[in-house]
Amino acid sequence: MTADKPLRADAQRKREALLATAREIFDAGDFFDLRFDDFARLAGVGTGTLYRHFPTREALAEAVYHEEVATLHDHARQLQATLPAADALATFLRDMVDHIDAHQGLARTLATLWADRSGALTEGSRALEQAVTDLVAAAIQAGAVRDDVDAGAVMMALHGIGAAHDRPNWRAEANGVITLVLDGLRRPL
Repeated sequence: MTADKPLRADAQRKREALLATAREIFDAGDFFDLRFDDFARLAGVGTGTLYRHFPTREALAEAVYHEEVATLHDHARQLQATLPAADALATFLRDMVDHIDAHQGLARTLATLWADRSGALTEGSRALEQAVTDLVAAAIQAGAVRDDVDAGAVMMALHGIGAAHDRPNWRAEANGVITLVLDGLRRPL
């Protein structure tokens, strides 16, 4: 598969089926319980198709991760285009908690697979940070957020929330951290 040549419709459907199957398996936390060839069977495609699109387990995980980051980035742009800047930022951060909660299996899988390979995660993290940077900058421009805070601090809070997902009362605490972050970002009156 080359970047210059788009996939045929049937090849694109098969690739999407593999990604959807992998995402379900990640979310269930069963990624390492399956043989790699099982992904093809579960997606309803041949093993040749699996290996043509994703030659390794890591390549499949990376593709799912990049698709998730692209979805989040698009969501941030959509919020920025449709909501006041402060509301767009708050909605995105709360939606990130939902996303982290819904995709804990993916996060654990990526942490295990890429303990020694941070390049793919770094690229996705930069794209996600750019989305947060754009939202924060718009909120600063609108006068809703302090101008002495950057997106890096917000990203650190999101990373901390994700890293603590094994805590017993995680969801309530994560929502509380987002409230603290938003209160801390708010420009004093």
